[in-house]
Amino acid sequence: MSLSLFQAALAAQTATDGISKLQMFFERFVDWGVSAGGRIIGAVLIYIVGRFLISLLKKMVARLLEKRHVEPSIQSFVRSLVNILLTLLLVIAIIGKLGVDTASFAALLASAGVAIGMALSGNLQNFAGGLIVLVFRPFKVGDLIEAQGVTGTVREIQIFHTILATADNKIIYVPNGALSSGTVTNYSREETRRIEWVFGVEYGEDYDRVEQTLRQLLSADNRILSTPEPFIALHALEDSSVNVVIRVWVKSADYWAVYFDTNRAVYALFNKEGISFPFPQLTVHQAKS
Repeated sequence: MSLSLFQAALAAQTATDGISKLQMFFERFVDWGVSAGGRIIGAVLIYIVGRFLISLLKKMVARLLEKRHVEPSIQSFVRSLVNILLTLLLVIAIIGKLGVDTASFAALLASAGVAIGMALSGNLQNFAGGLIVLVFRPFKVGDLIEAQGVTGTVREIQIFHTILATADNKIIYVPNGALSSGTVTNYSREETRRIEWVFGVEYGEDYDRVEQTLRQLLSADNRILSTPEPFIALHALEDSSVNVVIRVWVKSADYWAVYFDTNRAVYALFNKEGISFPFPQLTVHQAKS
């Protein structure tokens, strides 16, 4: 009888210990949940406030750059750099709030820096290229350039890429590393540009008359600069045509307008003056039998 009572007491004690352990586990779980929930809520608040502050600081930096009349190309680069740095600081603050040791995180980030740097060597080269572009200024925002096989107007110079807008309104991202080490043709740097045409006339046309007609046409266009003086010369004697070359100087903004307008004007004037345009001809001699 006493043995049964002992077994019952032991079972009751075991059940009580199980309930106590379960209750202790539940209390620890609730404490951990409250603590983790507090950290998560704090991290969310840091994110919201941080994004607001980043947006505010970006606007302040943009206004400061505009107030100091900094070039648009440098403005876009600085804005992009500030955004990346502030976002990185926000991420570190959120990680610290979640309970991760920022010192160990920084050490881990530093140890991974070499591997990341090797993986992102192209982007690091583009970053350095962006700095070179800003320092040596081969082009700026608004310039029409040709580089890496594309032609377009510079919209923005970012940390890693330069954004170009083509004539048909396509947006092209060109790596800064390639721009800093490759050939760049800037069509907007100089105030004036030279236009060249080559027009062909038939053999037998009076060259002096052709030249005089062309000079009268050029003198009537006030967009063509008188200094340097327009140049007209007999360029070449081809198989079916006598080629006349014309070279004039215009303001860079008038380049294409003058080019196409002059093509049309020469065609109309030659027809009016009876100056014939050449076309391929083949003379065949029949042998007498």
